Amino acid sequence: MKIDTSGLVDWRKLREFAAVELDHSFILSWKFEAETLMIDIDVRLSPAHPFYEKPRPAEKVCIRPAVIEFPYCESLTVDGKESASIAEAAEGLGHGAIQGLQVHEDGRYEISGKFGTVFVTADRPILKLKGT
Repeated sequence: MKIDTSGLVDWRKLREFAAVELDHSFILSWKFEAETLMIDIDVRLSPAHPFYEKPRPAEKVCIRPAVIEFPYCESLTVDGKESASIAEAAEGLGHGAIQGLQVHEDGRYEISGKFGTVFVTADRPILKLKGT
């Protein structure tokens, strides 16, 4: 069976992630609170990002702590399985490198990585850098 990927939008085309290299970023934890899914992340910024800082001599890239928020989160599905609650599903997710983030035609966000494939039904994500 062939999967139709024509309705997918890659994270590189989303304004929320302009000048961010998600495929070189690392998820630290997941949390659901007040109808918002929050993903703690060490995000890699490209030189075009307004908060990019020149890496220190021992570093090769600009990594900043951040949070990706999905407000008004209605559902969270992990590897095709729905949990009793979004909070339970979020707590059960592990950490790991992000391999991709896509938006499906129906508005669901798909995040994939070592932690599995996660589908999020929510409003547009918000990337917040910590300490800015």
